[in-house]
Amino acid sequence: MLQVKRLWFSVLEKPDARDEYVRRVGRIDEKIGSFLSFKLEECDWAELDGKPLGGVPVAVKDNIAVRGRKLTCGSRILENFISPYTATAVRRLEEAGALVVGKTNMDEFGMGSSSEHSALGRTSNPWDIQRVPGGSSGGSAAAVAAGLVPLAVGSDTGGSVRQPANFCGIYGFKPTYGSISRYGLTAYASSLEVIGLFARDINLLELAFETMHALDELDQSSSKVGISGGKAQKIAMLDVETGVLESPVAEAYIQAEQAARARGYVVERVNLETLKFVIPSYYTIANAEASANLARFDGIRYGSGPEYSQNPVDLVRKARSRGFGNEVKLRILLGTYVLRSGFKDQYYVKAQRVRTLIRRELAALLANYSLLLMPVFPTQAFLRTDMDDYKQRLSDIFTCLANLAGLPALSVPIGISRGLPTGVQFMAPAFEEKSLFDMARVFSEAFPAELAPGALEIERLQ
Repeated sequence: MLQVKRLWFSVLEKPDARDEYVRRVGRIDEKIGSFLSFKLEECDWAELDGKPLGGVPVAVKDNIAVRGRKLTCGSRILENFISPYTATAVRRLEEAGALVVGKTNMDEFGMGSSSEHSALGRTSNPWDIQRVPGGSSGGSAAAVAAGLVPLAVGSDTGGSVRQPANFCGIYGFKPTYGSISRYGLTAYASSLEVIGLFARDINLLELAFETMHALDELDQSSSKVGISGGKAQKIAMLDVETGVLESPVAEAYIQAEQAARARGYVVERVNLETLKFVIPSYYTIANAEASANLARFDGIRYGSGPEYSQNPVDLVRKARSRGFGNEVKLRILLGTYVLRSGFKDQYYVKAQRVRTLIRRELAALLANYSLLLMPVFPTQAFLRTDMDDYKQRLSDIFTCLANLAGLPALSVPIGISRGLPTGVQFMAPAFEEKSLFDMARVFSEAFPAELAPGALEIERLQ
């Protein structure tokens, strides 16, 4: 970790190297489109030198506030909105010396699994530009995989950090709900969504998390519980039916099991009775919260409105019709439907009860095991238009669990198969993030995270 920090600092403190870095980022990002904006601002390098993250460039997903920079959420309705403040999580990184260099592309308001639903640009997977980088934090994942930054910030509502990290061959971390302040995050589903991290170096990722983790008086959902955990002993491995996983993903899953056993861990296959309810309960709750949260984007309080409208009702209708994409409109309509009088108990309340059952089953399981090993996504990064939106939603089954339960989870790379990254994820009990980082370090010896072909190699700019 220290080596990564020192490497970036030693290169970027030199003016000529900084200029070349900016040029290289521009050339590489023309192909992958990870950034919506990029700027390396002037700073006092001598002052940064003594800080934990001094000189480390950080990319931030564009639904997280950074003062003086755009906060578009990948949506036309916020295309020109400039944030007047900085999110607490990002501010803590900056106070530790990190440099926010740009805002990354995303599915509009975080709604999607492929980064194809951004209104402001298209992001490609650095391993194969014909394939998606995952979503909704695809821009952040692609930027790290392409070597443009060593660290990136994203948000995870139902896997939006772990799935793109898996598609791009890097680490993707979702913390316990409440362990990182959500102040400054434009969440579309408040009870599910958290700020997460991407990196190729697990030690750097852990340092960034420790920097961001703290109670925040500005966020009532933040917690003062400290992080804990240690070396895992027993690992539960989700038993997945044959044929559910694409061959390279299934092979990586077995490789992960074998690697854990070879290093002395006890691995036992388990089933989750509530797994079949994950997708319907997750999307019922998420869409309902989206309907409520996005009501503020009406062209009056937030968002750009039409040049002319006959009355306030007409103004709101035009602003939302023109400003929102189809996926956002669909989720708002579905969410509004399940919250209607006469339907709320039938759908939303029932989904919350199912959520409680899911949380209880996971709590009982993790009382007997240190970690839960699961796939991240049934396939590797897929070709554009190769998987429709409905199939993408069904494929979120393994990632939504952690969000419904509020538990920490980490996607870990497991090598390259057929030219594309593969990986698995580990889930831990609440606030036991250290167990995840320790396991990732063990796996990194056998399965180091690799840069994508044609990536920026910072050491070559020295």
